Amino acid sequence: MLSSSVMIRRFCTFTLTASSSPSTSNKKRLVFLGSPQVSASVLDALFNASAAPDSLFQVTAIVTQPPSGRDRGRKVMPSPVAQHALDRGFPSDMIFTPVKAGEEAFLFNFKSLEPELCVTAAYGNILPTKFLNIPSKGTVNIHPSLLPLYRGAAPVQRALQGGVKDTGVSLAYTVRKLDAGPVIARERVTIDDQIKVFMFFFPEMLFLIGLSSWVDAWLSSASPLCWMQQKLIPAACSYWEKILVIPSSQFSQFSLLGKAPDLLELLFNLGSKLLIRELPSIFDGSASGRAEKQDDSKATLAPKITPEESWLSFEEDAHVRAFAGWPGTRARLKVIDPSTGESSIIELKIITTRVYGGIRSQDIEANEVLYTKGSLVIPCGVGTALEVLEIQLPGKRAVNAAAFWNGLRGQMLKKL
Repeated sequence: MLSSSVMIRRFCTFTLTASSSPSTSNKKRLVFLGSPQVSASVLDALFNASAAPDSLFQVTAIVTQPPSGRDRGRKVMPSPVAQHALDRGFPSDMIFTPVKAGEEAFLFNFKSLEPELCVTAAYGNILPTKFLNIPSKGTVNIHPSLLPLYRGAAPVQRALQGGVKDTGVSLAYTVRKLDAGPVIARERVTIDDQIKVFMFFFPEMLFLIGLSSWVDAWLSSASPLCWMQQKLIPAACSYWEKILVIPSSQFSQFSLLGKAPDLLELLFNLGSKLLIRELPSIFDGSASGRAEKQDDSKATLAPKITPEESWLSFEEDAHVRAFAGWPGTRARLKVIDPSTGESSIIELKIITTRVYGGIRSQDIEANEVLYTKGSLVIPCGVGTALEVLEIQLPGKRAVNAAAFWNGLRGQMLKKL
């Protein structure tokens, strides 16, 4: 394994060596562009498909974000995609890390590769026309929404925030206009509006990966949640470990407050299957002829999430928030000591919620926060109430609502 310093130097060197020149094999030359961990599942699918004896293509090069400081020590490290490629034995001199994809030195060497197709998955850089004109079969992108809905940087979070009933993934050609190219294929999944970003469409994914018999047993069991904890989740996590390039040790034990694998990982895995299925038609040109032009009049935007958006407004209609993970959902509540009347303000990170249906919100005092049956109930706008199941105080670990309420030691909570 190369040291970080050697890797960084080689990543930043764009001059192709003789050994790095385009292959003389008959396979189609594909270049992959991606950066975060979610992209690694797509790259892995391409590696595996290209290794098949009858494969039409080979992964000629990888383009990713430059090494950056990560983790608490801000150690300079390659992007997750670059690291995964190195771990798979991909030659480091074929991993390119331009700051911008329009750099002349990069474009010169990229053109020398004579790529026939580029595939992007959460690359994170704008592709200029000079780049898009180079691959003979074009550039296709895996986008985690049902285009033309939710074009932009945060399609999953914005879809959940908007309360849509289904979402999915699209495979589309890349054009200069943001996420506006013709759509080759889509896959739709249904959203349960009482489940947050990490958990939703868990049963659908089990059907997708061939564990439908487990789902039948789960739904017919006397205690579905207990059965899920003991049998269904371990089996699914073992399968996910094989196809998502993330170890099962990163999965927390599923419970009402647990987290299944990240939704983005699941959507990109689904997009990988679409890509592999459609690659033959993309290479022979038939996909271009049948790709569906997007209706711009139906387009919606999904701008990048900002930290300021994470503050929860209880005046809005209660719904499951979309910001699980980063930046999280935060709220301020007033803590009142009934014996002295003294009060203070606390800031919370809301981890797990659902719309509360136990009582009508108008039966709760306007600003009162109740504790009932293991959850906090907060009145919201439009006659709704939010049930909070898991909470995290600054600098503390996440706890369930019961543990948090017990820690108040008789103090009252009110909305601000």
